[in-house]
Amino acid sequence: MMRWLPYPVVSLGLCVLWLLLNQTVDPANLLFGALLGIAVPLLTRRLQPFGYPRMRAPLTFVRLMGMAGVEIVRSCFNVCRIILFRDYQTVKAQFMRIPLDLRDPYGLAMLSCLINMTPGTVWVEILPEGYELSLHVFDLHDEQWWIDTIKTRYEQPLIEIFEGGATEPENKDGNPA
Repeated sequence: MMRWLPYPVVSLGLCVLWLLLNQTVDPANLLFGALLGIAVPLLTRRLQPFGYPRMRAPLTFVRLMGMAGVEIVRSCFNVCRIILFRDYQTVKAQFMRIPLDLRDPYGLAMLSCLINMTPGTVWVEILPEGYELSLHVFDLHDEQWWIDTIKTRYEQPLIEIFEGGATEPENKDGNPA
């Protein structure tokens, strides 16, 4: 069964999405949605070298998405206010580094998406020598606030979701403290 349906949830989602987009459940669309649900995961299976991600804490995921949605809207208003009503000489656009404990590639991808969707922040790269995130902030006033926010609001829930629990803090050598 897994050979023909490597990702059954994705297959079902694609079929349902096709039916919703066409706003009908006639036999032709049902058959085409089922074919899409089978063909697309089979054709894209090689694009996921690590396999299908396992979500270990779905409730935490829902909470994270809700909190991220609120942060995105709040940040939209803040960036608009800065652009429309502040003098550009007072804006402190800067790069900063944030040490990361998250190692799961799907968790890192989700963190990247969340940071880049938030207006005023851009994920630049992960610096491999210290496993640090290089982040550009549009108006940086308190660097420690940003580090604490990324680590507590985003990274810790993602560790719980993708790695299955909280990790021990690491020292500079990469060993548990």
